[in-house]
Amino acid sequence: MKIAVATNRKEVSPHFGHCLSFTVAEIEDGKVLKKEEVPNPGHQPGFLPKFLAEIGINCIIAGGMGQSAQMLFAQSGIKVVTGAYGLVDDVIKGYVEGNLSLGENICDH
Repeated sequence: MKIAVATNRKEVSPHFGHCLSFTVAEIEDGKVLKKEEVPNPGHQPGFLPKFLAEIGINCIIAGGMGQSAQMLFAQSGIKVVTGAYGLVDDVIKGYVEGNLSLGENICDH
């Protein structure tokens, strides 16, 4: 499985489309095998779901995301997790361990 976390420096971005980068983690058998930072190629309507699908992402984690982006991810078979907050490494660990704490989707527009 390959997850992407919308990232602003070392923290989860409150809005996936406006993040500085995506922290991409490859997970297998409950362990992070590889982690890399992928620069955000730009926020254009409909572009990022396609871009992330093309690099093999199975799940996107962000602080918030609008409904149209969520629908586009769903159409690509990518799971959406919103309401994440805090340090990216802690969020990845929480997701892998199945105990990720979530708040509200802060940009549900």
